[in-house]
Amino acid sequence: MKTLKHNNEQNIGELKIGNRILLVDGVSVSFDGFKALNNLSFSIDYGELRCIIGANGAGKSTMMDVVTGKTKPDEGHVVFGEAVDLLSLDEPTIAQIGIGRKFQKPTVFQNHTVFENLELAMKDDKRFFKTLFSKLRAEQKDKIEETMKLIGLKELYNQDAGILSHGQKQWLEIGMLIMQEPKLLLVDEPVAGMTPQEVEKTAEILTSLAKNNAVVVVEHDMEFIRSIAKKVTVLHEGSVLAEGSMDSIQNNEKVRKVYLGE
Repeated sequence: MKTLKHNNEQNIGELKIGNRILLVDGVSVSFDGFKALNNLSFSIDYGELRCIIGANGAGKSTMMDVVTGKTKPDEGHVVFGEAVDLLSLDEPTIAQIGIGRKFQKPTVFQNHTVFENLELAMKDDKRFFKTLFSKLRAEQKDKIEETMKLIGLKELYNQDAGILSHGQKQWLEIGMLIMQEPKLLLVDEPVAGMTPQEVEKTAEILTSLAKNNAVVVVEHDMEFIRSIAKKVTVLHEGSVLAEGSMDSIQNNEKVRKVYLGE
């Protein structure tokens, strides 16, 4: 695991705080002349549930690509914890050190049960023979049981994932991320296509997760954002347009003009 060089630490020193888990500092990304991110800067604290909103093309997905190592920026710093330079690491390593990402479309093992999906996702030795001949330890079984309870699928533990509803598949994938023991979860549009009841359950799951993890939720559903948000970051043209409570965001004239179309 690499850490920031001394000169990088000096550049961001004034922004470093003990409770911070992620710092995105001065990040810019260009694709064929289009600036997807433009000097983007924000930070996330441990145990925080942060909502990020913005119109299509505001830079939300690119931001997540940068944090997870899928895209390397043209400039800037991305720091995990006290001093881990994420830009020096590849995607698998970033996942291993505790950053999990859930995409909008759920990806689960359709022909495996809920329990088996969580077992396969468990943070453990994944070498073939180790997996083939190993038996779950009591604490591993407990972890799966706790996760199934959290995501509301305990009664469906023996159900094949392929026949779950859309919302249940979303919850299962969140559960699979939990099994990897991330410190930071990036969740992309978790309630798209859900019923009102599923939206309500998803809000409960993400709020509960934020008690022990930092959770970043990117979402377009403003009613859902309003139900879970303590702090909201608004992106526009690759930069932070505004940041604060939901009430302050809704009353922000720049946001109302640019994002809400008022």
